[in-house]
Amino acid sequence: MPQPDLVIFDCDGVLVDSEIIAARVEAELLTLAGFEISAEEIAESYAGLTFKDIMMRVEAKSAIPFQASMIDRAEELVDRKLRSDVRAIDGAREAVAAVTAPRCVCSNSRSERIEFMLEKVGLLPFFAGRIFSGLEIPSKKTKPAPDVFLVAAEKLNADPANTFVIEDSVHGVAGARAAGMRVIGFTGAAHSYPGQADALTEAGAETVIRRWAELGGTIAALSEWSADA
Repeated sequence: MPQPDLVIFDCDGVLVDSEIIAARVEAELLTLAGFEISAEEIAESYAGLTFKDIMMRVEAKSAIPFQASMIDRAEELVDRKLRSDVRAIDGAREAVAAVTAPRCVCSNSRSERIEFMLEKVGLLPFFAGRIFSGLEIPSKKTKPAPDVFLVAAEKLNADPANTFVIEDSVHGVAGARAAGMRVIGFTGAAHSYPGQADALTEAGAETVIRRWAELGGTIAALSEWSADA
């Protein structure tokens, strides 16, 4: 059976159920600053982006000037909530452990945040030394730019065309596809919304799974399909 060169996991909303936690904090800050928005709206429209990028997009849309200090405030409040509340997504540990190909994490979160979340939920040993943050790569270009995926592939000697990426956001899918990688969408987190699977497919995901138990069979089937193509 063909083997991928690399399997890349997004972190927030894929391995850990953190997107909804961050969205609640960010929605409250934006609402207090004059732009009323719900956590669900942030999860649907802006999941996968840094809060700085969210703020810039909302600012352009609303013409409301935000204080730059909101970025640091959001980071502080989100970190605090994640340290106390974050949990692994059901089945993530078993799914990751079952992946026999090399694996890593590519995320728009800071590596410090990724590490403390994965450590809290017992997933850090699977990815130690193979965590890539878009904020910390040389270009500092975060998703939807492809840079973080390409850096990971280069560091781990993987062919992007034989690399699978698991992503929960349109922005993440777009970045992985721009990197020339194959994408499996994931909709099993608490921030999942109606139409998410369709949105991920439209962004370029080859298929979408809702439960981690489906991952192994999906990678195997897609690998065979590629080999036969």
